[in-house]
Amino acid sequence: MSKRKKLKYTLLYRFVQSLIALSNAVPRKIWLRFCGLLGRIAYTFSVKSRQQVIRHLTIAFGAEKDEKEIEILSRKVFEMLGKNTGEMLRATRVERLEEIEKFLTTSGVENFELAMAKGKGVIFLSCHVGAFDLQVANMALRGFGSHVIGTRLKDQRLNDLLWKYRKKYGAIPIERGSETFRLLKVLKSGGTVALLIDQDTKVKSRFVNFFGKPAATPVGATILAMKTGAAVVLGYIYLGKDWKQHMHILPEIPIHLSGDEEADMVYNTQRLTDSIENIIRRHPEQWVWMHERWKTRPGEEIR
Repeated sequence: MSKRKKLKYTLLYRFVQSLIALSNAVPRKIWLRFCGLLGRIAYTFSVKSRQQVIRHLTIAFGAEKDEKEIEILSRKVFEMLGKNTGEMLRATRVERLEEIEKFLTTSGVENFELAMAKGKGVIFLSCHVGAFDLQVANMALRGFGSHVIGTRLKDQRLNDLLWKYRKKYGAIPIERGSETFRLLKVLKSGGTVALLIDQDTKVKSRFVNFFGKPAATPVGATILAMKTGAAVVLGYIYLGKDWKQHMHILPEIPIHLSGDEEADMVYNTQRLTDSIENIIRRHPEQWVWMHERWKTRPGEEIR
């Protein structure tokens, strides 16, 4: 890593530490408004990210919204990213379920319990909508600890900070792309694996439609479900106009098995992606549109 990057990550790490310290020193609404302001400032100065967000929103909604509407939505994306990131930073101090329930409501827990009752394990699928990492804490505090699959951050200090937060509630972080055998054992013993499939990452993928355009999509969740018979349950979270975080756990998504492994892999991944797209359409201002979701070209995916 170059000296410039080392300095960049050092400053970022110290900035994050400062934000965590500040986050609980002021009332929550004031803190979220402040973080929303930081997001709007980032919109002004992060030219490349702003252009990416507008380009991706145009891909997704160009047939439904005009340029002005997309520009307004892009500003909102940065503002909400600031608020939801601020929420996740502030939540690192949460210790008990009663504390998280002061600002987060949960519906559909019974859907998760029904899936668990089958005894074949649960694949808890989510997406990068809202303060998505709060779901790990919320579920763990309810007694549903899980193995959380995630991409390792480039800076070890930031990665340690994230993993410490997840471990705090009983979740077990696992680096994406590793320990597949261990995950199979977890599911076969009736445990839970949590992961996200709404980003273009360097893992085994297949192309499925996402907002009408082919996108390389991780197939790990589908493969785990096909191999173990584990139930797939989708959850998501968003910040409402009432200033509360709202987490919804949806009913189990059945996995289709025809005997053609490749066809089933693509079919089921498309179904899971369709469900995620529906969530993003309901809360477009709270998804990470600066991510290069359509980056990989056909033939470049990891098979």
